[in-house]
This record gives sequence, C-alpha cells and structure tokens, in this order.
Amino acid sequence: MKRLTLTRFMIEEQRRSGVLRPELRLLIETVARACKTISHSIGKGALGEVLGSQGTDNVQGEVQKKLDVIANELLLEANEWGGHLAAMASEEMETLHRIPNRYPKGEYLLLFDPIDGSSNIDVGLSVGTIFSVLRAPVSASGREVTEQDFMQPGREQVAAGYAIYGPQTLLVLSLGTGVYEFTLDREVGAWLMTDGPLQIPAGNCEFAINSARHKQWSPAITRYIDERLAGEEGPCGTDYNMRWTASMVADVHRILKRGGIFLYPADHRSPGKARLRLMYEANPMAFLVEQAGGAANDGYGRILDVKPVGLHQRVGVILGDKTEVETVAAYGREMAEPVKA
Repeated sequence: MKRLTLTRFMIEEQRRSGVLRPELRLLIETVARACKTISHSIGKGALGEVLGSQGTDNVQGEVQKKLDVIANELLLEANEWGGHLAAMASEEMETLHRIPNRYPKGEYLLLFDPIDGSSNIDVGLSVGTIFSVLRAPVSASGREVTEQDFMQPGREQVAAGYAIYGPQTLLVLSLGTGVYEFTLDREVGAWLMTDGPLQIPAGNCEFAINSARHKQWSPAITRYIDERLAGEEGPCGTDYNMRWTASMVADVHRILKRGGIFLYPADHRSPGKARLRLMYEANPMAFLVEQAGGAANDGYGRILDVKPVGLHQRVGVILGDKTEVETVAAYGREMAEPVKA
C-alpha cells in the first residue's frame, strides 16, 4: 500500500482547499523535522544523557527535565531562520521569542509545549510535543511583535497538532480541514499518513482523570465520576474504564482513536487555579478534538472562545466525546453553578 507523505498531503490539500498557504506548509514541515530530532533524542534515553532533571525551574516554577530544555532549543533553532514566523512562545520561556534581526520575518506565530508529560521521560512512558499556529495581526506589520499579538482565542488557530513519542512516533495534525495521523518511518525518515480524517468514536465508556486530585473537583465533576465508577449498578447502567498516563498527548490521542472523555478540572476550592495552559495545551487539543467531531469545554464554555489574558494562562479542560462533555456541562447547570473545570 502506497501511503501519502506529509509533504504530499499538504501540497494536495493546498491545491484542493486553497486555504493552505505555502508559507504555512513550510512551517509545518519545519516543526515536523524538529519533532523527528526530538524523537531521536528520546530514543537514545540514558545513552544520550537526556534523562533526569536539569536542576532548574521553568517560568511556572516546575522542575525542568533535561529533555524539556533540549526540545525547547531544538524547536527554537529549527524555526527561527525559515522566514515563516514573526515570533514564537513556549511553555518553557517566560516571554515570547522574537525572530533575530538577521533572519526574515513571516506572518505566523508559533506556540509550543516542547515536551508534554515530561514526568514520564525517566520511566519510559509516552511523552509528546504540542504546537499551535496563529496569524500575526496585520497591525504587527512593520513593528516588533508583542505578547499582546498572541492574545487570540483558540478559534483563530490556522493549524495545530502534536507529536507523540511512544511505541511509534506519530504526528497528528489539523489544518482546519480534518485531523490526520502520520507515522514516522525511521528507515527513510519520512512521515507517512496512517489514519484520517479521524472521527472520535461515540459511546466508548472510558474516561481519563487524575483521581488523586478529587478534593479539587466541583460537585458536578464529582457526580459525573461517581456515577461512572458505580458501573452496572449505577445510573449509567454500564461499567466504565478509567485511564490516566500523566501525559495529555497520550490521553487525548487515545480518545481521538477510541473515544471517551478527558477531564483535568481546575481547583474548585480556588477559582482560577488550574493545571493546563490555555495557549500551549488546551487550545491546540481543543482545535483537534473539535475537528474530529468532539467538544472541548473549560467548565464555563467552549475553550476555543476563551480570550487569553496572558501567555501562561491556565484553564480547566473537559474534552472528548461530545455527548459526554455535554453531560458534564448539564450537571453543572443542574446544580446551579458552573462546572469549575
């Protein structure tokens, strides 16, 4: 079976839809090449001295793994010289990264989480890279890009995707015309399409949540989970499976392929306190899930409608099967309070 390469897929999409600009295609190809290099580094593990802590904290006060720093530098170096970007922003950096003056500037903004689930690195579990692409505002032409230029709701994304480094290295991508999966053929170094357009299977009785944080859940989240844990004897009348890998990429990928729902609620006791970042995690994943026929909610409304107020803003996340996401939202309305997710 002859499979489409990532490059050919994007060229054909460019011809078919007319919405994919050549500059965006080249940007995605550059990100994909950087993900190949990251995959190679992860594959070496201890032999490549990429495991363990860096001994520093990132802007969020989290301990950085060596690979967090390595992957961040790889993505910066790969993307700053191509002429497709006006600026970049990363979960690992306090502020934006402007394109050096020695390189031409482009019309796009790139945001990324270089290594999602980095706590899994040292124990050989799946991790990933998440990325999001926005257009730079027209007003940014002829001046230096600012953080404010990134403050666009997620519905303005022109592309989003992730690489997952597991038993295979996969690239999952949406250009706003569906979600497609590519597998890295290590023998030839090419990304080959292996699935798509993806549609989240409906009706799978499976959820992903970190149950150790149950004290933070709102009454609506607690009700939803308790009913599913009750199994056949409960109101759902069926047994549910729970999965949790501590890597959003791995958990969301499973939902895209098998169905179900992913929940990472904000702390109900402290409004506004949440774990996941809007710009680097929630927005790109919400974009992909909606493109695959699912829904993504922050507990108050659609994630892609949230107007950012800062590069490192955090939000609650409930995404996956549209029916399940709506059930959680309905419980919140029924209990006369928003689900503080």
